[in-house]
Amino acid sequence: MALTLSACGGGTRYRPVSDIPVRIGPPYTVRGVTYTPAADPDYDMLGYATWYGNESGNQVANGEKFRPDWITAAHRTLPLPSYVEVTSLDTGKRILVRVNDRGPFGDKARIIDLSKGAAELLGVRARGKAAVRVRVVQPPERDREKLRKGDAARKLPPISGRTLANLQAQFARGVGPR
Repeated sequence: MALTLSACGGGTRYRPVSDIPVRIGPPYTVRGVTYTPAADPDYDMLGYATWYGNESGNQVANGEKFRPDWITAAHRTLPLPSYVEVTSLDTGKRILVRVNDRGPFGDKARIIDLSKGAAELLGVRARGKAAVRVRVVQPPERDREKLRKGDAARKLPPISGRTLANLQAQFARGVGPR
C-alpha cells in the first residue's frame, strides 16, 4: 500500500526558487518557430501582455513550481530567471516581475505572459490582454528576495504623463524602444 500511495504523490521534483544558476538554454522550437534564448541587458520592448494561471503546480521552464499568485512571468528568450519592469500603457503603472518560464507562443505581438498575481498587481487581469512596455532591470536584492518568496517588490511610482504619451504614440505606430 505504501508503494501505491507514493506513486499517487507524483514524482515531479521542483527546483528551489533561486537566482542561481541563471539559465539561458539552447535554441528551441515551438509550433515551427525557433527561439534562441540570450542575455539581453538592453531589452526594452512594447507589445502585449497576457496572463496565465490555470497551470498551478506545473513545473515552469527553469524547474520551479508554478504558483499563479506569485509575481512571475514567461518570456520566450530572456535568461531564467530575469527581472523585468512591466509598465501598463493604459495607466502608466509599473511593477517588477521575476521571469522564470517560457512563453508566450503564437502571436508575435504578445511579448510576455504574466502570472495571475502579476496581472492583478499591474491591474490588467480583467482585460486578459494589455499593451505594455517590458524592460530588463537589475532590482536591488531586497526586491529580488521578495519576488523569490512570491511577494510583490517595492511599489514603483507610475511613469510621467509625458513619457506615457510618448510610449503610447510609439505603440500606435508599431515602433518601440530598443
